Amino acid sequence: MKFLYRLSAFPKSTDGGNKAGVYINADSLNQFEMQEIAKVVGYSETAFVSKSEVADFKVRFFTPTAEVDLCGHATIATFNLLRDLGLVDNGLYSQETKAGKLNIDIRKDFVFMQQPKPIFSEVLSEDEVNKCFTNLELDNKFKPQIVSTGLREIFLPVKNIDTLNKLNPLFEEIISLAKKYNAIGIHAFSLEKSVDAYGRNFAPVVGINEESATGTSNGALAAYLYRYHSQKESYTLRQGYSMNKPSEIIVNLDIIENKIVNIWVGGTALVLKDN
Repeated sequence: MKFLYRLSAFPKSTDGGNKAGVYINADSLNQFEMQEIAKVVGYSETAFVSKSEVADFKVRFFTPTAEVDLCGHATIATFNLLRDLGLVDNGLYSQETKAGKLNIDIRKDFVFMQQPKPIFSEVLSEDEVNKCFTNLELDNKFKPQIVSTGLREIFLPVKNIDTLNKLNPLFEEIISLAKKYNAIGIHAFSLEKSVDAYGRNFAPVVGINEESATGTSNGALAAYLYRYHSQKESYTLRQGYSMNKPSEIIVNLDIIENKIVNIWVGGTALVLKDN
């Protein structure tokens, strides 16, 4: 039986999305073997699926260099794959992760992943984030801030899409800032009329210089936009366009009395031809 699959999650076109490895029936693997497989696969994250005593599945996520608590695009890839292999049906499931036990809503063509409630943390100064890019122009209607829906990340409001696409990151400075705040990286974004926002994601502290589609980041971005910009229940967010890997992420919010009680990050996934 085949165990390792390669997919692209959140693709807006056949050459878009973010690649993820998915290893099913991983119960016999130890942490070091998982890390070595993730390194060989070489994608930003590889998910390892095994049995769980507290959920329907246990899923662990590894970059080529480290284990991370949660990965949105690899989760989306995992459960789209399990459905297409006939291992699950449409409906609600749960996954045990190091970020907690989270629900999965599997539909015919989409998978939505529940994320933890957002935690809004430190607001960063303009001087701190300016050091991370040679040509940054901020959108002064917002503040750079750390938000977490499972992973602490710096959200960086950029003046416009042209500036966003031309950002020149200084990776050593990003690593230094991320370590200072115990964050996984920087998610830069700019508002747009055709969709809610375009984004770029930089996480060199875990070996990812730039990523084309990030589920956890966009869930937190939707929470940020809900708090500071537009109180909506659904957001369409795009990423990867500056990398020629167009990706689209849908985020639905469950709201009670103007408070976010659930975040659902959703998208499709394609099995790659090199499987």
